[in-house]
Amino acid sequence: MSRVRVQFFITCLLDHLYPHIAQDVVTVLERQGVLVEVPAGQTCCGQPAFNSGFWAEAASMARHFLDLFADAEGPIVCPSGSCAAMVKHHYRDLFADEPEQLARVEAVAARVREFSQFLVEDLGVEHAGGRRARYTYHPSCHLTRELGVRGPAETLLDHIPGAQRVPLPEAEACCGFGGFFAVKLPVISSAMMNRKLANIEATKADVCVVCDASCMTHMNGGLIAQGKSPIVKHLAEVLAES
Repeated sequence: MSRVRVQFFITCLLDHLYPHIAQDVVTVLERQGVLVEVPAGQTCCGQPAFNSGFWAEAASMARHFLDLFADAEGPIVCPSGSCAAMVKHHYRDLFADEPEQLARVEAVAARVREFSQFLVEDLGVEHAGGRRARYTYHPSCHLTRELGVRGPAETLLDHIPGAQRVPLPEAEACCGFGGFFAVKLPVISSAMMNRKLANIEATKADVCVVCDASCMTHMNGGLIAQGKSPIVKHLAEVLAES
């Protein structure tokens, strides 16, 4: 039987700040017999530029993304609901007036799968690793609202032997990051983050699991600012432990 082949879109944050999480993604996928290929020359998907109104610059990055992934074989696995949503939904906005480019966008977007989604919905995996602990889960905004992905991460956490998942109060409330939202409206962003951190603390969880490194960075930064230990981890980190 031939192995499932995927293309791994690493994302900027993992590439530059958290390469160990990128390796964890590969570890988890390879345990399932997946052949992971990493196209060289990856850059940003263009989301920061797009959200800031620099659509020409975003389109340039999007074209590069399409050049790298359009002819590569298999699903494009992305460990970020935010970046996956950019490719699946907003590339259409960038190339709405370019029919030939739009056709490539549609073909590539159909292949993009968020990490937890790919494991559970495409591979049919329920147990992918992890250690016994008390977990809570923060579903990121882009993952749930834009991609409509609800359930895969919880399934994977619920099937860690001996682990306990406790519900997070106001789970789908934003953590306050929102990319440049946190920069442009820091007071509101901090208030949202502090409310999220209080809800996490109320669960008495050992680890708060997320599927987006941006949320993780924001919340762990808040915990450190409060003099507390950072306990927010990406799902791939949790599953790679075995």
